[in-house]
Amino acid sequence: MKRGSITEERRPFPVRLKPATMKRSTSRSPVLCLLILSLISSVQAGSFFSEEVWPKVGAQSCFKCHKAGGDAEESKFVLQDPARDQTPARHASLMHNQAAFTRMAKSLKDGESRLLLKATGKLDHEGEEVLQPGSAGHRILEKFVRQVDQPQPNTQGKDAPPFFAGVLMLDDARLLRRVTLSLAGRLPTEAELKRLGQPGAFDQMLDSLMKEDAFYDRLREGFNGIFLTLGADGGDSSILSYDNFSKTRNWFQSYDLSHIQDEKERQQAGYKLARQYREALLGEPMKLIEHIVRNDRPFTEIVTADYIMVTPYTARGYGNFEEIKASFKNPDDPFEYIPVKLKALVGRNKADNQDSETGFYPHAGILSTFQYLRRYPTTETNRNRLRARMYFQHFLGVDVLELAARVSDAAATTAKYKVPTMEAAECVVCHKTLDPIAGLFQDYWRFEGVYGKRKEGWFTDMFGAGCEGVGLPGEERWRALQWLGEHTAKDPRFAVTMVEHVYYILTGRKVLLQPKDLDDPSFAAKYRAHQEQRAVIESIATRFAQKGFNLKQVFKDWVATDFYRADGLTTAALNPERQAELDDIGIVRMLAPEQVERKVAAVFGRRWGRLNDQLAMLYGGIDSKEVTERATDPSGAMGSLQRILANDVACKETALDFSRPAEKRLLFQHIEPDVTPGTAEHDAQIRRTISHLHERLLGRVESAEVERSFQLFADIVKEAAARRHDTEENYYCRQGLEQPVSDPQYTVRAWRAVVTYLLRQYDFLYE
Repeated sequence: MKRGSITEERRPFPVRLKPATMKRSTSRSPVLCLLILSLISSVQAGSFFSEEVWPKVGAQSCFKCHKAGGDAEESKFVLQDPARDQTPARHASLMHNQAAFTRMAKSLKDGESRLLLKATGKLDHEGEEVLQPGSAGHRILEKFVRQVDQPQPNTQGKDAPPFFAGVLMLDDARLLRRVTLSLAGRLPTEAELKRLGQPGAFDQMLDSLMKEDAFYDRLREGFNGIFLTLGADGGDSSILSYDNFSKTRNWFQSYDLSHIQDEKERQQAGYKLARQYREALLGEPMKLIEHIVRNDRPFTEIVTADYIMVTPYTARGYGNFEEIKASFKNPDDPFEYIPVKLKALVGRNKADNQDSETGFYPHAGILSTFQYLRRYPTTETNRNRLRARMYFQHFLGVDVLELAARVSDAAATTAKYKVPTMEAAECVVCHKTLDPIAGLFQDYWRFEGVYGKRKEGWFTDMFGAGCEGVGLPGEERWRALQWLGEHTAKDPRFAVTMVEHVYYILTGRKVLLQPKDLDDPSFAAKYRAHQEQRAVIESIATRFAQKGFNLKQVFKDWVATDFYRADGLTTAALNPERQAELDDIGIVRMLAPEQVERKVAAVFGRRWGRLNDQLAMLYGGIDSKEVTERATDPSGAMGSLQRILANDVACKETALDFSRPAEKRLLFQHIEPDVTPGTAEHDAQIRRTISHLHERLLGRVESAEVERSFQLFADIVKEAAARRHDTEENYYCRQGLEQPVSDPQYTVRAWRAVVTYLLRQYDFLYE
């Protein structure tokens, strides 16, 4: 997307009239004149509807019930979902919804619009009062009712500056650095930097970057942060059920290790075998994503793929290793993944055999993987509703819990209705959407998450299996999840949701949600920010679908946007309203522990190596099971870890770099420990090295910051000389040097202080 293009005004009715033509028409035909004026009025009303009525009232308060499949689907006021509309700018659905609102606004009861009466609960309305009289939403509806007969142009926000006015943007070199660090855990190469500015070079470099193994490590890590399949509960015996894999799932327990003579070594080898087997099993869903993206397959296959990824170890667990052994390059590699179709599951009893018209397990991408099913299990009372909720969240970007407010008096509702989830309006609004999807998972009933039908049959006090108003055909029952995957792949919300997932992977931030509080003084600013970002998301999603759902295109499109290129704000953007609009722009989120380790490795040539396991959790990481959200702001403990990291890395890497030959150094190629401040030549040499450190660690060089670092270096050397410190660097910092480093003038330790200072900068620790 071209920079600045999203600031253009968008209207639901693209009408352009030439002034001269309109003048001739009105002078010759009063009827045509009235027709044109009516059309102009429609455009004005349409603008107000699309910019005010629909997003602030219709989508938030009405649509949850008044839609196909909703509780009010049999009423005359049925709305369409713009998110599922594939016409440009959602024209068709917005026009339909505007017409429905207009009809309701014009319909009167005792001289007052039924639209206002229904919304405030003054007429027979199962939703009761959805807007309080005098509230911001009610005032918007009142204005709409007035505009139906007397249209007024919507001028709100028309004088606002371009959205990115006052925002600092990265140049191409710094943008390339941001991308390579984020997606490949490395700095740009000299060859890449030299190519900048050449036609098509940036695109070509992104294509090359997305072929690197490091990109796929990052891809799996990012999508696991969304699907959390690495947190599947239990050991291998839970991921592969006893009923279907009793003879093979624990194959490692009888694996022949007799060639290892030492008993202790043999025991350790057994532990390693079991650990690698479990790791390979847990990795299958994310390896499916890697396989799809690496091979430029349509990303819809995450819900439609009729295969899974297996390794020599997991194939032994499934019991098909001997059949596919020849397909592996190395049948002893626990982490070589290949695509395979499983045969239909066979139970311990014939009645438990899996239904299949093809003889194969009905794979449906991630939806039907044992890891996903095990990660989101069911219970007798939950009835697959957790799975249904996560399906909507993961693949359609819908938070089902936001469809309706909580029931105010659950006991009264239970007493009033025999089946509240099918009869009470406040329950139906969610369950009519949720329960049909839950029914599609009904054959995966066993609590351990794998195949098994409920002996009593599926629940009759739930809405029947299907997908948002479309029932599951009986002949599709055996492949219900495949049927769901096919519906999902055709839903425009799928493309939008995948674009949102890529934004999260690139930035560590969720996309902006539409603000709910219409009385919030910052509502207009927050709403504009949401709309600007939403326009970019939908534009990228449209291209994503047009390009055959190639996910690499989504990464490239996001990198090309101002949302990703933005780096900070100028003083021109410091007024409160602009700050509210731009609150999520620029470097605002702390790097995850894995990203910090990769950044340290990119800059210094090796990782710190301590931000893992418990320390990673303390630093805001996730375990995909109990801790599923990464911390976005530092705690006191995380701040302490940042200081420890800065001290420790600077201590180890500064002296080590000086111990290498100058031509092999990463940090200090053009300076030696005997260079001290005091002469023009030495001062210039020190400043050049400081500039190099700023560029390498922070990606930017600013004269004021360089001068501050120079003063830090000079003051430390001066103070050390006055105190006559030891000539040897700290013992801990001298370990592992390639050759001894003498520091009689305290310059090595002064450089260590400069590196420590830079490692604690915002630009190094945040994105």
